[in-house]
Amino acid sequence: MALARPPPSPPLSWLAARWFLAPRRNLAASGPDEPLPVVRIPRALQRLQEQRQSRQRSSAQPALVRPGRLLISARRPEFNQPARLTLGRWETAPLASRGWKNRRSRSDHFSIERSQQETPALRNFSSEDSFADLGLVPRVLRALQEVAPEVVRPTTVQSSTIPPILRGRHILCAAETGSGKTLSYLLPLLQQLLGRPSLDSRTPAPRGLVLVPSRELAEQVQAVAQPLGRSLGLRVQELEGGHGMSRITQQLSRQPPADVLVATPGALWKALKRQLINLERLSFLVLDEADTLLDESFLELVEYILGRSNIAEGSDDLKDPFNPKAQLVLVGATFPKGAGQLLSKISNSDSLTTITSSKLHCVMPHVKQTFMRLKGAEKVPELVQILKQHDRADKTGSSGTVLVFCNSSSTVNWLGYILDDHKIQHLRLQGQMPASMRAGIFKSFQKGSRDILLCTDIASRGLDSTQVELVVNYDFPLTLQDYIHRAGRVGRVGSEVPGTVISFVTHPWDVSLVQKIELAARRKRSLPGLGSLENLVPADMNAVS
Repeated sequence: MALARPPPSPPLSWLAARWFLAPRRNLAASGPDEPLPVVRIPRALQRLQEQRQSRQRSSAQPALVRPGRLLISARRPEFNQPARLTLGRWETAPLASRGWKNRRSRSDHFSIERSQQETPALRNFSSEDSFADLGLVPRVLRALQEVAPEVVRPTTVQSSTIPPILRGRHILCAAETGSGKTLSYLLPLLQQLLGRPSLDSRTPAPRGLVLVPSRELAEQVQAVAQPLGRSLGLRVQELEGGHGMSRITQQLSRQPPADVLVATPGALWKALKRQLINLERLSFLVLDEADTLLDESFLELVEYILGRSNIAEGSDDLKDPFNPKAQLVLVGATFPKGAGQLLSKISNSDSLTTITSSKLHCVMPHVKQTFMRLKGAEKVPELVQILKQHDRADKTGSSGTVLVFCNSSSTVNWLGYILDDHKIQHLRLQGQMPASMRAGIFKSFQKGSRDILLCTDIASRGLDSTQVELVVNYDFPLTLQDYIHRAGRVGRVGSEVPGTVISFVTHPWDVSLVQKIELAARRKRSLPGLGSLENLVPADMNAVS
């Protein structure tokens, strides 16, 4: 007898549908007094849904921006800030760069717009001001008119600095780049040497010393001081390193000996060690770019040179012409925190007059500064596009020159090969070049032999660059001090073209610095970490704003 087969089992899909639909049928059949079933949603899912809804609402609303000029202009208009709005010190700032550490933020950008046209050094400029009112004698005024007829009236820094130097005070002058600091110490230095006798010495003994951190800056200071000294009957000489001891010996053996010596620390240290020069007759000592000279890289050499100099305790020590003592002048655009301890070793705090600019350590208000968030692979195409646009603008009309800053010498060389492939003519300047190659590169750039200079930070300190229209930070600087000095190559006193700075932002540590710069610009305050001179030097020093 054959067994009957069992009926086939229903498919799983039918069972699942019946299981899900059964509660709905029960719910529809239940009475009105029976409670409804509770469906619980995870709290994390609730928060995610609320965030999505809030983003949709915010994106649907148009960004409201007050009419008028902008201080901050961003790709996303909700981060724009009007020029007339200033954020409070404790007010939360909506930073355009806040999310830039995320990789998805690339191609974002924002700019700090110009809030004024003239440089801060000429902000309080008066047509009635003159160098004669500062105490300069007619002989020095005639020399200035002969050598630099375009310099008619003093800048704010020069008006504040020259009188106390002539009174014999030690000076700490801290002002923004391009404000005329070089003439502010050269003119009183040469005037004071005119009235003092030149004492005989068996070894070269200059009466004035200007110490600078680089050979390029030494060339520039000498180019300004030498014509002035020649008109006044004073001899100015440069002492630079990088060429060996034979070159240093040859420079110091020239006759007659120099009245004013412009030197780098390394070359002067070698000459003092070999007893080729002495500083016993020194009446005037200037540390130009003092923040760099007081850095760890130069500090040991500078301390040795200061130890061989007879620094005056006060202005009374400067009155004896036959027992000369040195008057000290320190000049710089930035003075980081911690420099006060070094200054206390150099001079008595009671005899040091501090002269500061109102825009010291601030984002320059007359220079447009753009920050672009890029991947590393996007930097070269972006740079080539910027340089080609500048070349087209140069052919259609008059435009200035371009400085491209890199953080290392190898990057300068590598980037130079890429620009050669694109047929973009340029010059290169970096610290690992032999001295014979470096000599005259920046000078030829200033004269206009090439419109583009690839360089490291060696070209960012003190060098005059009134023809520069654009600075490109291909590598973002490592410190805020470096950023100030690089950006200071444009918008200088005497510049004929408005300055612009474009910075490529790639790494997370770059973003951290950019956020500090943006926050300082929005609040119109000084950059953090540099400090004010009230914290830099002892409180009993005089401060002149």
